[in-house]
Amino acid sequence: MNTIGQLFRLTTFGESHGEAIGGIVDGMPPGIDIDIDFIQQELNRRRPGQSSITTSRQEADCVELLSGVFEGKSTGCPIGFMVRNTNQHSSDYDEMRTTLRPSHADFTYYYKYGTRDHRGGGRSSARITISRCVAGALAKLALKQLGISITAYTSQVGDIALDHDYHHYDLSQTELNAVRCPDQQKAADMIQLIEQVKADGDTIGGTITCVIQGCPAGLGEPEFGKLHAQLGAAMLSINAVKGFEYGEGFEGVRQRGSEQNDSFVPPFTTATNHSGGIQGGISNGQDIYFRVAFKPVATLLRPQQTVDIHGKATTLTARGRHDPCVLPRAVPIVEAMAAITILDAYLVHKATKMEEKRI
Repeated sequence: MNTIGQLFRLTTFGESHGEAIGGIVDGMPPGIDIDIDFIQQELNRRRPGQSSITTSRQEADCVELLSGVFEGKSTGCPIGFMVRNTNQHSSDYDEMRTTLRPSHADFTYYYKYGTRDHRGGGRSSARITISRCVAGALAKLALKQLGISITAYTSQVGDIALDHDYHHYDLSQTELNAVRCPDQQKAADMIQLIEQVKADGDTIGGTITCVIQGCPAGLGEPEFGKLHAQLGAAMLSINAVKGFEYGEGFEGVRQRGSEQNDSFVPPFTTATNHSGGIQGGISNGQDIYFRVAFKPVATLLRPQQTVDIHGKATTLTARGRHDPCVLPRAVPIVEAMAAITILDAYLVHKATKMEEKRI
């Protein structure tokens, strides 16, 4: 499937070294102010070549809105968009036409389809997340009118992690450094680690934390459409993601129920928020917060043992321009997928309430 969402739906297309990346957003509510500068800004946060700790590929990533917008507002019709690729170095991948890169999608794509676009990973490339950022920016513009905000930040790189949860930080400071961490000293340590890893021809992973504020109660379905399950599916669809936890997550197993329960305070709020804003699969009106774990980038600029498409052992030394750590550029992608998920859940909830009123 290349589509996500029920009422707010995104369908994507494109390959890393193809002509363009793009998509169609269907279900965008009409009458929303479409701030093209904001959409471009969200793309700029994701684009390559931002700093010394990201890939050096130079792409302007300029978005073209093709439909669904008239006189600066959404019409309710499908919004088609496209971002052209302009700086492909496809020859960097000539050796990979027949060689399978360790821990990439090369083998699984080839086994599933019998063919694959080896240039930059083709359809499996993280460059495809451009479409998610455009759709996420559109969703953010709609959510803004509802008073819902979404903020993500890098909370861990390797073994360097923030010491506190999001309440202890000024999240407006996140964009003041290249790694997108609200703690400036920790950010400096993270950057130093990434630079060392890059110099070694290696890569490093980490964790992104996301906070959704202003979300009303009632979003999500009680059984197979639980809100945390929808968020988890959205996050786990992002390249290099290996884990998702919300609320206290795995740390909560250390406590007893008497410590974990969120006691109600009149009229309908809670004294604590260990649940992460979701109970029974449905939002309860409190902040929704979760963490997403990213593995180290699989492309190493050092020799690796592998096989070719015939199963013969060989050695691969990758070339090209690659991120030593995906975390800095993944922050806006996490926000985008959260925005897409929350807006879709809101529209489904709204439609359900409208149907109840008819009955």
